[in-house]
Amino acid sequence: MTTYSVLARVVAVAAGGALLAACAPRPTASVPATVANRFAADSVLQRIATLQDERRTAPLLPYLRSPTAQYREAAAEALASVQDKAATSQLLAALEDAEWRVRQKAAYALGQTADSTAETELWRVVAEEKHPAVRRYELEALGRCTSRKLLVLLTKLPANIPADTATLSGQAWGLYRAGLRGLTSEAAVARLVQLLGRPNPTSARIAAANALARTRGLNLAPYAAALSAAAQQDAHYAVRSGVASALGKAATAPTVPATLAALARRDADYRVRVSALRAMNKAMYVPVKEAAWAALTDDNAQVALAAAEFFLAHATDEPGTLFLEKANRLLQWRVRATLLAAALRQPGPERAAIRRAIQERYAAATDVYEKGYLLKALGEDPAAFDFVQQATFTPNQSVVLGTYGMEALLALRHQPDFPAARYPDFALALRRGVLTGDVALLGTAAEAIRDPKLELRRLLPNPDFLLQARNQLILPRDLEAWQSLQQTIDFLQQRPATPVPVAAAATHPIDWALVGSIPAGQRAIVRTSKGDVILQLLVEQAPGSVASFVALTRQGFYNGKNFHRVVPNFVAQGGCPRGDGWGSSDYNLRSEFADRRYGEGAVGLASAGKDTESCQWFITHAPTPHLDGRYTIFAQVVQGMEVVSRLDIGDRIDKIELIK
Repeated sequence: MTTYSVLARVVAVAAGGALLAACAPRPTASVPATVANRFAADSVLQRIATLQDERRTAPLLPYLRSPTAQYREAAAEALASVQDKAATSQLLAALEDAEWRVRQKAAYALGQTADSTAETELWRVVAEEKHPAVRRYELEALGRCTSRKLLVLLTKLPANIPADTATLSGQAWGLYRAGLRGLTSEAAVARLVQLLGRPNPTSARIAAANALARTRGLNLAPYAAALSAAAQQDAHYAVRSGVASALGKAATAPTVPATLAALARRDADYRVRVSALRAMNKAMYVPVKEAAWAALTDDNAQVALAAAEFFLAHATDEPGTLFLEKANRLLQWRVRATLLAAALRQPGPERAAIRRAIQERYAAATDVYEKGYLLKALGEDPAAFDFVQQATFTPNQSVVLGTYGMEALLALRHQPDFPAARYPDFALALRRGVLTGDVALLGTAAEAIRDPKLELRRLLPNPDFLLQARNQLILPRDLEAWQSLQQTIDFLQQRPATPVPVAAAATHPIDWALVGSIPAGQRAIVRTSKGDVILQLLVEQAPGSVASFVALTRQGFYNGKNFHRVVPNFVAQGGCPRGDGWGSSDYNLRSEFADRRYGEGAVGLASAGKDTESCQWFITHAPTPHLDGRYTIFAQVVQGMEVVSRLDIGDRIDKIELIK
């Protein structure tokens, strides 16, 4: 890594400015008195965003030296989406820019690029940085690119760095980002626990809580008292929720089960109750199960579902009929189906009767998603194989049932008591799924075929049927299914992985005419079967994504679609044309990683990897910082979060309308 002196950087900025003035596009000459958004009358900003969309690093770099601070800032933010390490040295140079917003975006881009060669220079500039907001970004960027060797500096900040609120937040977020990469230490954990203290800023406490919850391999039992206090006393629900999750890593402490049970029963926020239920494990089953029983009838369906999932995952020494009886008294079908799965998972002579009861419910159910969940429940009992197989391949039914059915067949094969005599039947079911040409069936089947634990290479040695199915797919629409098939073909042929054919920007460029017509404060109302949700579209941060959403909305594309995925205290996802999560539009978008964070009510685009976004979108229930910089944020809920909290799988998107 090249180390620049301040003088050299000043010279570079001046020289670069002259170069840019000679060759870069200029703003349009006539600027209307009122413009829709910052792109509408500025061709340079459009050019920078287009270069970002096309992933062209070299033409972007001169804009970092533009005489206009707005363009330098835009270029730095654009490089956060490109994520090219060839830009590292010039982004480091931009950390000396006279404008603090440019420095902030450069730090953000360096974190997104995650180039470990930047850490030494980042440490030098963070000690010199005078603007607290920039220092906070630089510390977080360090967490994304620091080495294990220099993690100690992030854990115990050097004395020459001011200990203000921005620094504390930056340190906490830096330790969080490092923890997601598997970099931690006992000293780092101890510091995170200290940062949970109520005198510290809310941002730091949220970061510390999430770091302790999501960093793998931690033993937090020595900190059980401090964690329990934070989980019960912190004023912010996101801190309590994160710490409740972290308490699962302190399960050996004798006080933890009672704390989690109390949170599940009494916390005022449903997201904390969900986190407490999820933190409960098999070892604490007896002392917490009464709280989980009570949660099955919680007013919030997400809490009730989390309780049912607790029993499905951890119930021991319980008669299956107990769960069957409780399930039959529940009104919420998803909670009921999950508890029926728990009933079927229990060994005992009543298992056959429980299986028949679920099959009868399946025959009587009219909601396709409920039927799918009942197939999912039957995935607990290998004796249901023939029933599930028939349901999966029933002609002329909803594709949703085929998707759930194939997933249930795979779950059946993973059961430890699945009979070896039926291995060939399972292999033939997978082959049949691939040959249907349905993207969900063939994608799921292909994933199973390459699972080394299932040893299917012997039963399905010839990949010709996979090649046939792959060649009938249409790209980029069927990219996810193509990926699954190609990985399996490579697995069977024992060859290196084939690169994914991500669609180039030229196949679907940003529609600048449409972008220019969208007001910066444009809102959309999502009318659902549970009520209305109002979004503010972020056209200035994600112009390509917003333009796509607006175009699809105007076409009525989303009208009548369903929310097909709802994960408690995480996301509600919809917009799939198939209704099962395997659908797409006929084009892909490139990821737009503007400087936005996944807080409560952030609206992001689903993807199968970077630059594969399409029509599906999700709304977060709470801060989910592990999604930051990985999924495009194109909107924010500004009204209706109480509706979002009630959404469940199968709820309908009646209509989306653009409003003023």
